[in-house]
Amino acid sequence: MSFIKKYRDYVRDNPEGYWFKRKLYGWGWTPVRWQGWAVLAAVIAVYIWILAPFVSGPEPSREGLYLFIFKIFAWMTALITICWLTGETPKWQWGIPEKPEQR
Repeated sequence: MSFIKKYRDYVRDNPEGYWFKRKLYGWGWTPVRWQGWAVLAAVIAVYIWILAPFVSGPEPSREGLYLFIFKIFAWMTALITICWLTGETPKWQWGIPEKPEQR
């Protein structure tokens, strides 16, 4: 069985309906349902919107830079919170678990 087929089966094995499942390698989540992908796309869009004034505008002031860092941190915290509430419990994982009780 190829790795891609195993990965597809791992992602589709989602009876709890999680928006985010554990990453296969490391710690964290990956989106597996449309809701998870929508949340991720929204956060990326907000990051681009927050970054746009820095690309096209004048050099930011110190306060503007602090506000930028605060906004990035706040949205990152929101994304982690959403992943935590709608996803599997994160843990270190290295590859696709062979037995269902290891998930």
